[in-house]
Amino acid sequence: MINLDLNIVSTLILAIVLCLFGNFIKNKFSIFNKVCIPTPVIGGLFFSLLIFILRKFGILEITMDTSLMPYFLSIFFISVGFCINIFSAKGGGKLLFLYWLLCAFLGLFQNLIAVFSSKLLHIKPLLGFMCGSVSMEGGHGYALAFGKTIESIGIENACAIGIAAATLGLITGGILGGPVGRFLIYKYDLKPLKGGSRLFKNNKNQNTIKTNKPKFQFTPIVFLENILILLLIMNISFFVSNIIYIKTNILIPNIVIGMLLSVIINNFNIKKQVFDFSWDLFDFIQNISLDIFLTMALMSIDLYALSSLLGPILIIVFFQVLFVLIYGVFICFRVLGKDYDAAIMISGLIGHTLGATPNALANMSTLTSKYGKSETAFLIVPMVGAFLLDAFSMPCILFFINFLK
Repeated sequence: MINLDLNIVSTLILAIVLCLFGNFIKNKFSIFNKVCIPTPVIGGLFFSLLIFILRKFGILEITMDTSLMPYFLSIFFISVGFCINIFSAKGGGKLLFLYWLLCAFLGLFQNLIAVFSSKLLHIKPLLGFMCGSVSMEGGHGYALAFGKTIESIGIENACAIGIAAATLGLITGGILGGPVGRFLIYKYDLKPLKGGSRLFKNNKNQNTIKTNKPKFQFTPIVFLENILILLLIMNISFFVSNIIYIKTNILIPNIVIGMLLSVIINNFNIKKQVFDFSWDLFDFIQNISLDIFLTMALMSIDLYALSSLLGPILIIVFFQVLFVLIYGVFICFRVLGKDYDAAIMISGLIGHTLGATPNALANMSTLTSKYGKSETAFLIVPMVGAFLLDAFSMPCILFFINFLK
């Protein structure tokens, strides 16, 4: 077998090539564009499947250096923050709370489904539990962290099962989110509000997310000024996140800190006009950074390692996917207002409650690029998926671990 070790630059080149390949396939075969499958999902999954086949037949094994992924993710969230105008938002707190509450209940039911399914499949409850909100809402990070905790009390293979479930969730969340959002948009003939999303429609000035942003001027100076501020915020966010964790043992993701800082700086600038920010440039940057991050995440999935763990995991994850789809379409969509913003948020909900927040944002970006902007969705979903949901998820997970051990 040939062993190929890709360095950081080679991995980045591969991610870009796969992203372009995914875009080519999406344009070549209208079905992908019609059902709103994100470009990175097409390219990334194609490659991971190809490598699985090559490794299965003993032909090729690839090791990749994906250490750039956290930086692309941070750049994306900071860019999103620069596109949010909180002065225009009115009544957003209620919708934010509703979405958080819906996601919290979803996480609770995911754990119950996982535990009851483990009973039916005759596997240890804590192993089945690793296919609950730990891996679905928590993703690979939670799966590793809590998997090690469960293994420390004598339950073997908890990490492996958690990673397998998180990977399957990441794949299904990326594949299903866009089509479900599209289904809701067409079924109920939904369109973006002309005056902006619900958070903005009551504002007399009808300001949207693009308020006070100059027309896009792609010059070296404009580019460097905006990139400098973005990189400074990213550096500060990593530093602050580490300091908070060292001093308090509380982990606040750097992406949340970076997004909050960019929101604060952007909205200060709206009032004071200190910097010459370009919304179009940040929109351009966030699209690129998200595509590269998600392509890297999917192309590096080790399907070969997962193949030996499927069985019961596949069954439990199937139940999870079925529940999320039913819960999202028939309950969350109605509670959130049954409008265009709600449809976009449901595509995001499917993304981050089965996979990860970047999945949610890729799903929403695919829909909004085709059907129109939804500032509401891009304000609420990242905040809940990346940070606020942890306030419920972590105590809930710890309760189940202690109850089942």
